[in-house]
Amino acid sequence: MEQFRDLCRSSPWKWQSLRFELRFRQAPGAFDAMDAAGDPAEPGEPGAPANSDESASQDAADGAEGPGSTDETGAVQEPDATVNCWLRRPHALRVETPDGTLLHSTTGINDSKDGLFISGRRKPWLLPAHLVTPVYDDGGLVRRRPEAAYGEPRFGDGRFPALLDPVELAGDAPVPLDFPFANVTEPGPIALVDHEGRPALESILTPNPSYRPVVAEHPLLYPGRTAVRIDAGTGVCVASQSLDGPTTGAGHWLKILGVDEYMLDDLFVEVSMGLTDVRSHISWDVGPSA
Repeated sequence: MEQFRDLCRSSPWKWQSLRFELRFRQAPGAFDAMDAAGDPAEPGEPGAPANSDESASQDAADGAEGPGSTDETGAVQEPDATVNCWLRRPHALRVETPDGTLLHSTTGINDSKDGLFISGRRKPWLLPAHLVTPVYDDGGLVRRRPEAAYGEPRFGDGRFPALLDPVELAGDAPVPLDFPFANVTEPGPIALVDHEGRPALESILTPNPSYRPVVAEHPLLYPGRTAVRIDAGTGVCVASQSLDGPTTGAGHWLKILGVDEYMLDDLFVEVSMGLTDVRSHISWDVGPSA
């Protein structure tokens, strides 16, 4: 359990750039891929419905994936859109549709920050997280996070920054042991699973009264129980699924395509700087000799 929490705190020190596919599900329904890595889970196991009624609702949702299908209320359900993302910390983000249509590209990543540094606040002077040293546990994961300039870019769903750095699932450490529900969440059984070809830790979390989401209006955990997966290599929350109440089936699914790849500024700025991608071989044809 402590290893799971430490992994949730470790994202800022595990990667600087990330390329991934992301899909949010807002309407009721379930991710049938939550158990794609193995045999269907038994009720009560991580990623499995808690009872037969939830299993039946999942089967119904799986049948409502096609365009123009309807749920039990008769409302038309559109298929959830997938987006491709390129992210370079601290604040550079590019988002495209699968066919290459640009949806979002960060502007101003090279603008002067002088206005921030004369604002009379401490925050602009904080160092990026990867430049300060946390307290690590014996396995190299982060036990205690130092004061730093945390924060991830935001796009679309307000849960976007939280899934990139899911520290809200772990909270601070150490916690006062004399307080009941001192930890922000209570994980259920934790399992090592395969998620899109990468190892991940999976559990079912229940928020405590001390749970404080990064974005107050968009918590990573839904009311009741939420099944989550944390990528073991990056600390990113790669999947979530609400298991209780009217939000049953809501969540997200993230597929990591590349970690710490070289990313040019041209990916993120509004106007290309015309830089050469040095990763590609440049041929130099000198022509026939005289």
